Amino acid sequence: MFGNKAFHDHENKPARQRLRGLGRNPAIPGALLRRLVDEQLKEIGWAVRDRPSWTVEQVGALIDHPDVAVRVVLAEAHHLPPAHRARLVEDPDARVLGALTEQPFARLWTDDPEPRMPVWAFERLIERRPRLADLLADNPWVPRELRDRLRAPQQDAAPPPPQPLTRAEAEAAVAAQNRWERAAVAAHPDLPADLVARLAVDAEPWVRLTVSMRPELTEEQRAAIDYVIQPGTRLMPLDWVRLSEDPDVQRRCATSVHIGLRRSAALNRHLPPDLVALLGADDDFAVRLLLCETHAAVPAELVLATYIEARVLSRGLLLEHPSLKRDRLGHLAASPDPRLRAFTHLDPTVPADVIERLSHDPVRFVRSWVAADARLSPGRVLELFDDPDFTGQAAANPHLPVPVMERILDDDGRELANEQPPEGMAIALGAWTPETLPFKDE
Repeated sequence: MFGNKAFHDHENKPARQRLRGLGRNPAIPGALLRRLVDEQLKEIGWAVRDRPSWTVEQVGALIDHPDVAVRVVLAEAHHLPPAHRARLVEDPDARVLGALTEQPFARLWTDDPEPRMPVWAFERLIERRPRLADLLADNPWVPRELRDRLRAPQQDAAPPPPQPLTRAEAEAAVAAQNRWERAAVAAHPDLPADLVARLAVDAEPWVRLTVSMRPELTEEQRAAIDYVIQPGTRLMPLDWVRLSEDPDVQRRCATSVHIGLRRSAALNRHLPPDLVALLGADDDFAVRLLLCETHAAVPAELVLATYIEARVLSRGLLLEHPSLKRDRLGHLAASPDPRLRAFTHLDPTVPADVIERLSHDPVRFVRSWVAADARLSPGRVLELFDDPDFTGQAAANPHLPVPVMERILDDDGRELANEQPPEGMAIALGAWTPETLPFKDE
């Protein structure tokens, strides 16, 4: 996602940053949080969803809010304790109940994460809205025992094989004018070998690529096919690789010269440790990213390096990786690489004096990363708050005095109320590069 200068000036306006920081502040009093969402929900809704913690008072300030949009935000809040989320199952609005069925944005590192609500709360949700049962059956945030009860018997069976392919059907598909029809049949397990060979030299690159990922091919046969995979090429995971529990298949694919096979192998939760380590050193960035997104045993160093290199929307989820909670990161405070120094604050055991020192780091973004850290002294928090470069992050610090929070609501709310729409603001979603952006800043 890219924005032009007008977009970034709008989004990074200090008043807007302070209000959003306040929405994330763990220590904001319930009454001020209520006033914040009453006056600035459009500006701070996503910040409230991302709040790192909730007190009983803060939950109580929003759970009966008359605006259903506020209650939906609460239902979707990532760190809302399960007992408090369960209170929303009696909400009168179907939109809130639907929000309680939200699935993870990306893959999780375990099939059984901490449930978002107790079993009884999900059962009550189904009782009130039976149609939601299908959504909950495959939601990993639902307790395993309930998922097992909700899942139909056929859902536990292996996926049905493709429909049998006759010779006549295969020949017709291989001769089709539509390239996608040829690509579809190129992956069919019943395709005769002579037709596989014909599609291996198809004029369409995607058809040749599809043929190159067939399971029966040897490495030499794959290498003989003229296929191309660019770093940004998106490939559908190969289920015959991703789901395999066969050690020979796993090893063959993880060591293949074919990037598509290695990417699918990185998604296989059954990989042995040596293959996880092998793929962690892969030359292809997507292999390393998928490995980090799938495997909890990936070392912290690889997760951090992948985060630094990533340019994907899900990048921030890597900072929730289990290895970052388990490994000690305090040694990074002395790193000559400022990107690594910034990660120090992820370690809850790092002493306050180290965080205080990092808040004076010569590199701006290191100071930015630690500005919200509760280990900072109150005086240093106010110093950072007074700096326009860090005021939004410092507004999220629990040491921010309540009178300052009130001033944010008064002054910054008034400033944004009088704000004029920016001219020429533009944003581009997708895998753009600076050279291919649909707009150019002067």
